[in-house]
Amino acid sequence: MVITVLEARLEIARTADVVEAYAQISKQPRPAGLVRSQLVQGLNDPSVWQIQTVWESREALAAMRAGGTPAGVLVFRGAGAEPTLSMFEVVARID
Repeated sequence: MVITVLEARLEIARTADVVEAYAQISKQPRPAGLVRSQLVQGLNDPSVWQIQTVWESREALAAMRAGGTPAGVLVFRGAGAEPTLSMFEVVARID
């Protein structure tokens, strides 16, 4: 499995924008291979937001990315921020 983390710093006044945009993409069909996604806000710094997404494989992530600009990027851009992307491979987990 692979985890992607999109992170952006938002103006507090744009909070409702990012929450609403994320709610809208949650109503759309999921890309193949998407296991779970969540929108999180920093506790120590509420201007920091992340969209954390778990993908079943690198191939699933690559297929989604080949389809154009990812929805999460558009969520942050719509709220006036340009996100950074980090990617992680899951090497162990506890369920």
